[in-house]
Amino acid sequence: MTESKNYTSVAIILHWVIAVLLIGMVFYAWYMDDLRGALRLQTEGVTLAQVQFAYNSHKTVGMIVLLLSFVRLGWRFAHKPPALPQGMAGWEKLIARSTHIGFYVLMIGMPLLGWVAASTTTAPSMMFNNPDFILPRLPVSQDHDFHELVGEIHGKGGWAILILAGLHFAAALKHQFLDKDGLMGRMLPFMKG
Repeated sequence: MTESKNYTSVAIILHWVIAVLLIGMVFYAWYMDDLRGALRLQTEGVTLAQVQFAYNSHKTVGMIVLLLSFVRLGWRFAHKPPALPQGMAGWEKLIARSTHIGFYVLMIGMPLLGWVAASTTTAPSMMFNNPDFILPRLPVSQDHDFHELVGEIHGKGGWAILILAGLHFAAALKHQFLDKDGLMGRMLPFMKG
């Protein structure tokens, strides 16, 4: 049995869906902050219902990302990913592995941190903005300082996602156009090596 040079279709779909959701969530979080700020200043006709909808949507997508990330992790354990190109230097392989571990930490850690932050407030977290589908609270401190700390870490995690994604994309371009080793084709099957 020969080892595939490409990821499985399931791995590819999970990769791109989670990538779009994660990066989209960072920009959506900035929009939510602007919306909340506008509500505090009572400007631009922003309503409490709009802010609640935005936050509930963010939490819902966060839980979807968490679920998909566990599915992706399970799939990766059950289906060996293709080997890195033989010509890659040891330091490149180390960075590639570290980047993938970093992504898994963020894909799972960010939704969990968001869930912790949501559990430190009195506002209910309505999945799909449905009052009949409340996200259970985690047994964490209701202390305001703890809420602020978790929220700050969660916010900085957004920057970590963007930085890691940028590095990942730059490395993919390097491999495709400088090294010409066909690495991008493993996640974009329509591309030639």
